[in-house]
Parts: sequence; C-alpha cells; structure tokens
Amino acid sequence: METIKKLRGEHCLNIFVSYELKSRLGELARRYDRTTADIVRTVLKIGIPMMEGISQAEETMLREYIDLFRKIRQVRQLKN
Repeated sequence: METIKKLRGEHCLNIFVSYELKSRLGELARRYDRTTADIVRTVLKIGIPMMEGISQAEETMLREYIDLFRKIRQVRQLKN
C-alpha cells in the first residue's frame, strides 16, 4: 500500500455556501455544542456515502427502465 505524503494545508477545503446554509450549520453547532467545522465534517462524512448510494440507485434504475422498454418494444413487435 502506498503511503500518503501529507503536506501542510493539503487537507484544507475552502467552499462558498449561502448565508442560509451557513446559519443552519451554525444553529446545528450551537444545538449540539459543537464547532461549525465539526458539523461540516460530520455532514460530509454522512453525505458522501448517501450520495454514492443514490448515484448507484439511479444507475440501476436507468438500466432497469431501459430493459423494460426493450421488452415492451419486443412484445409490440411480436403482436404485429
């Protein structure tokens, strides 16, 4: 396994969010007695696997729809 060379600042990520999102994150931080950075890290850790799952589900759904339409087309051709 290759070791990762960590450089100072390489782990930082600057993002721009709306004022509404920033205030929601701040409110969550206050409610759970955490820092806003902790809340953002947690949301990302939870959200990434969810997005991956949603993406896989969309791909499966598209494949299934395509297969369904092909079967419908074959049935129509057999009827004619």
